[in-house]
Amino acid sequence: MKFNILFLLCFLLSQFSFAQENGILNNSESKHVKFKSINMGDCQWTEGFWADKFKVAQETMVPYMGELLTGDVGHALNNFKIAAGLKEGKHKGMKWHDGDFYKWIEASMYVYAQNKDEKIVEEIDGYIDIIKQAQAEDGYIHTKVQTEEEMHRFGNRQHHEMYNFGHLYTSACIHNRITGKSNFLDIAIKNADFLYSKFMPEPKGLLKRFGFNQTQIMGLVELYRTTKNKKYLKLAELFINLRGHSKVEPTDVSSYKHIGDMVQERTPIRKAKTAEGHAVLALYYYAGVADVAAETGEKALINALDRLWSNVVDKKMYVTGACGQTHHGVSKHVDMIHEGFLNEYMMPNLSAYNETCANVCNSMFSYRMLGLHGESKYADIMELVLFNSALSGISVEGKDYFYANPLRVSHDGYDPGNDTEFDVRQPYIPCFCCPPNLVRTITKVSGWAYSLTENGVAVNLYGGNKLSTKLLDGSNIELKQVTNYPWEGKVEITVEKSKKEPFDILLRIPDWAEGSKVLVNGEVINTEVKAKTFTVINRQWKKGDVLTLDMPMDVMLLEGHPLIEEVRNQAAIKRGPVVYCVESPDLPEGTDILDVYLPLKSTLTATYKPDLLGGISTINGDVKLRKDNKEGMYREMSDLKWDTYNAQFVPYFAWANRGKAEMSVWIPVVLGD
Repeated sequence: MKFNILFLLCFLLSQFSFAQENGILNNSESKHVKFKSINMGDCQWTEGFWADKFKVAQETMVPYMGELLTGDVGHALNNFKIAAGLKEGKHKGMKWHDGDFYKWIEASMYVYAQNKDEKIVEEIDGYIDIIKQAQAEDGYIHTKVQTEEEMHRFGNRQHHEMYNFGHLYTSACIHNRITGKSNFLDIAIKNADFLYSKFMPEPKGLLKRFGFNQTQIMGLVELYRTTKNKKYLKLAELFINLRGHSKVEPTDVSSYKHIGDMVQERTPIRKAKTAEGHAVLALYYYAGVADVAAETGEKALINALDRLWSNVVDKKMYVTGACGQTHHGVSKHVDMIHEGFLNEYMMPNLSAYNETCANVCNSMFSYRMLGLHGESKYADIMELVLFNSALSGISVEGKDYFYANPLRVSHDGYDPGNDTEFDVRQPYIPCFCCPPNLVRTITKVSGWAYSLTENGVAVNLYGGNKLSTKLLDGSNIELKQVTNYPWEGKVEITVEKSKKEPFDILLRIPDWAEGSKVLVNGEVINTEVKAKTFTVINRQWKKGDVLTLDMPMDVMLLEGHPLIEEVRNQAAIKRGPVVYCVESPDLPEGTDILDVYLPLKSTLTATYKPDLLGGISTINGDVKLRKDNKEGMYREMSDLKWDTYNAQFVPYFAWANRGKAEMSVWIPVVLGD
C-alpha cells in the first residue's frame, strides 16, 4: 500500500513539477499543445545575425523607443500622468496609444530576461506605479476616454478599449513571469475583473457586437494561464462566440466603416473559410482563437484555424510573408475594409500595404499553430516573416520605422499621400502601433527558437545561441548552436549536458532546403532528411556530441502563381530564408526602377559583406536596363534599347537605409543572357 502511494506521488510530481511556466506563452499545462514554450531567458543569443539584432535592440531600439514614449514626442507616459492627476494637459496620440506603451514595457522585459539589468525593472516599476494611479477604482483604464469629457466608456468600438486591455494583460503576465513581481499583474487582474463584470453573462444590445481589435482574447488566455482562474478563459471564449451572430449594420458605437468583414463579424469563426477585413484585426483574432483552442481542444475551432491559416499563406500572403494587400478596399461581401485583405491572388506591389503589425501578427499566429500541430510549415512562415517583412519595418540602426511595406517603390507619378505610407523611414510615426510591436518581437525571438516536445526538444529557428533548459520530464539539457545563418547554411549544435536516456532532437528542414544533410559526430544519419518537415534524431546523447545540419544556400528565382497577375513574367530572388530586392543606390544614377529587367540566364552569386548594412550577403548579377523613351499610357513596342549592368541585390529588410530610394522585389524577366 505504501509503495502504491509513493508511486502515485512520484507520478504526479513527474506530471506537474517540471512545467515550464515562464514561457512567452505559458502553455506548460495546455493539454492540446504539442510544442511547448521554453522559459524566457533559457535561450541566449551568442553570436551572428540574431545576436547582432538583439544587441541593437538592447542598446538602441528599446532605449530610444522609451525616450519617445516617456517624453513629449510620444507622450504615452504623459497620458497616464494626466489620467492619474499627476500632470495637466490633454491626451495626445491615437486612441490605442496606451497599448503602444504596454508593448514597449513588454519589450523591456524580454531584454531584462537576457541581461538581468536591474535598472530596467526599477524604471518600469516607476511607470507601473503611474499606471496604477491612472486606473479607476472599478478597474477601468483607458487614458483617452478618461481624460476627454466628451468620450464615455464603450462609446465607440474604434476607441480600442479592449485592444489596450489585451496588451495590458499580455505585458503584465510577461512582467510577472520574468520578475516574479505582482504589481503590474494586479492592475491587469483588476481590469480583467471589470471586463468580466461588464460582459458576463452574455451582454445585450450594442455590447454584444463591441469587439474590434481583439487582443483581449490572447491577453485573457495568458491571464488564465498565469492565475489559473478559469473565468478569464470563459470570457475569452465568449468574445469568440459573440462574433458573427448579430445583424451587421451601423450602430451608435460602430460606423459603416467599421462593420462586417472589416472586423470579422460577417461569419462565425467556426464557419469561416477565408481571411477577411483588416489584416491586423484578423490575425490578432486568429491568434487569440488558437490560444483558446490550445486550452479547450475544440475541433471546430482548430479546423477553422487550419482553413484560415492556409487561406492566408497560400492565397493572400506576399513572398516576404507580408499580409494585408491594400490600404482601402472592399471584401468579398462588399464591406468597406481598411489596411486589409483583398481577394485571393490579388497582390499589388506598388500599392501593397502590408502593415508591419500585420506581418508581425502573421508570425504570432503561426507560432501558435506550431504549438497546436508541431509541423515545420508554421515555423517556416515565422522565419519568413522575421527575416523579411518584419525587419523591413525598422532601420538597421534601430531608430526609424516603416508602417507600410510595399514590394515596389517608384517615384514616377505615384504618391500615397498619407502619414502611414512613405519611402523614407520615420523617427516617429503618429500611429505608433507598429514600432513597439516589432521591437517586442525582435527581443523575444530567442523564446521562439526552441520548443519542448513529448520526448525532447525541437529546433525551430537557427542562430548562434546557448540553450539551458529542462525537458518535459524535468531533465536538464544544454545545447550550443554555432552558425552564420542566414548567410551560410551550416549549423552545428553541440550537446553540452543531457540525460542518459535516449531522447529526440528535432531539426526543422526549411521548405526551401531540398538536399539538406544531417550528421551526428561527422557521420550521416540514416533517418530521412526532407524539406518541409522536422527531422527527428532519437539517440542516447552524450556530452560533446555534435549535430550538424548542412543546408544548400543556392540563389533561387521564384515566380508567382499564374493567377497573381501583378507578377506575371516577373521573378523574385531568394537565398535561404532571405528575399532580395534591387534598389536604386545599386544602379546607375538616374535609373528608373521600372526600367530594370532580369535576364533569365543571368549568373547570380552571393558575397558576404560584413561592413554593409550591418553585415549582409549581397547577390550580384547582370541586369538589363531599358533605355527607350516611355510616353503615353499605351504605346507600340518598337526599337527597344538595352544596356547591360552588373547590379547588386540586397535583402529586402535592409532597403531604404541609404537615403531616399526606389526599390523592387519583383523584376520583369527577359529571355537570353
